Amino acid sequence: MVNLELYRVFYKVAKCGSLTKAAEELYISQPAVSQAIKQLESGLGGQLFVRSHKGMELSETGGKQIFPAIEQALKLISEAEDKLIELKDTATGVVKICASDTVSQHFLIPVIKKYHEKYPDVNLILQNCTSAETIDCLKNKKGDIGFLNLPIDDSYINLLSTVMPLHDTFVANEKFKELTENTVELGKLQHYPLLMLELSTATRQAIVTFAHSLGIHLHPEIEVASLELMIELAKNGIGVACVPREFAKKELLSGELKEIKTEPSLPTRAIGLALPKGDTVTFAVKEFIKMVEEEMRS
Repeated sequence: MVNLELYRVFYKVAKCGSLTKAAEELYISQPAVSQAIKQLESGLGGQLFVRSHKGMELSETGGKQIFPAIEQALKLISEAEDKLIELKDTATGVVKICASDTVSQHFLIPVIKKYHEKYPDVNLILQNCTSAETIDCLKNKKGDIGFLNLPIDDSYINLLSTVMPLHDTFVANEKFKELTENTVELGKLQHYPLLMLELSTATRQAIVTFAHSLGIHLHPEIEVASLELMIELAKNGIGVACVPREFAKKELLSGELKEIKTEPSLPTRAIGLALPKGDTVTFAVKEFIKMVEEEMRS
């Protein structure tokens, strides 16, 4: 096995031309330097230095033959070490973020803007993913940071924190005014045209599971792939939409949509921030997480 420290001593003696000076720069004793050179010469089977009135000089058939390669090797090692230090203390490279378009639009945009302004050299890759796709990306090292619907139970995922609560509710425009004036029984909505996300989504599954536990079967008249489209359909009176209140805030404040309060109300869910388990977290990723946490507190 190569003993790198012996070659470091060899290089330093060759550069200094003196055992004493090399010992001083290496912060070790002169006998330790001499012993290292003897050990290296023994291992290589040849003399590396000759003594002269000038000090320690590289031998023609030994030291001079290997010095260029050792110098280049130590340079490459030093550059590799510097690169690791840079990764720990500097935001560079690529950060791959997995999140739904809805989470990006309603939560991540201010974080991304702030991060890009502070670290313009980092290449942010935003991947539009469902929760299942996000888990798959994290497990297969195709994503550095993931935002997904909780709860999750996967030993390959490192769940860091909850970044935002989700309060699922029903909304509609003036066409369904009778539903918005008073609290209604949840089961009553079975008789109205419902707009819901596709069954494969975590959002839809959570709502269906809760409703089934009460003996209520909420069958949508129209299934859509995105919350944004569902909100637009609700604004146009196509039906009653089931959405997280947080993602329809603008329409509720403007009055374009009204909230339908139900008894019982739908259970609160949350969006979580997760990382691949076991991976070394780069400085760039740490800084993004830090800004996410700052956005949560704002």
